[in-house]
Amino acid sequence: MLDTLREDIASVIKRDPSVHSAADVIFWHTGMHAVWAYRRAHWLWEHGAHTLASLISRHTRKRYGVEIHPAAQIGRRFMIDHGMGVVIGETSIIGDDCLIYQGVTLGMTGKHGGKRHPTLGNNVMVGAGTIVLGDIYVGDNVKVAAGSVVVHDVPADTTVAGNPAHVVRENRCPMLRLVELPGKPTDVDENIRWSCAL
Repeated sequence: MLDTLREDIASVIKRDPSVHSAADVIFWHTGMHAVWAYRRAHWLWEHGAHTLASLISRHTRKRYGVEIHPAAQIGRRFMIDHGMGVVIGETSIIGDDCLIYQGVTLGMTGKHGGKRHPTLGNNVMVGAGTIVLGDIYVGDNVKVAAGSVVVHDVPADTTVAGNPAHVVRENRCPMLRLVELPGKPTDVDENIRWSCAL
């Protein structure tokens, strides 16, 4: 648990320019407080204490304006920036190193049972006011523009925007294939990596 807290704090300091220390996260970062409350509720849910988990979830919604179902599965170093108006449904799955902004909904379509909420891969960023609906998969390293409505699967390494969301950019640099060729000098590899980061 302590390792998870340290990871969470470090990830917020790395990604949020308004945070300058671990104390800022511990005392003032409401998005992280909501995530920590979810982690407690999720542990209880996984151990059969559904009523207590639901009470914690309800308290979190009232206190922070964030509703995360305790049954949702969320990976490591997850961050909610600004932490207001976020809804994450019961069968949602979120990978590691994901970042979502205020007003994001990971919701369902219809009243059918089973898996009915989205799955986010690793290193996914979801912009403010975005709605992601249904049992769809958003691939690794995807950026979803603010205000988008995502209703279909999203391929990895892309940026999507619009209503309904569509691919507007591929984030994978084609020059990275050169790095894998044998016999390339190290400085060339590094130059290619930097050019792709621009």
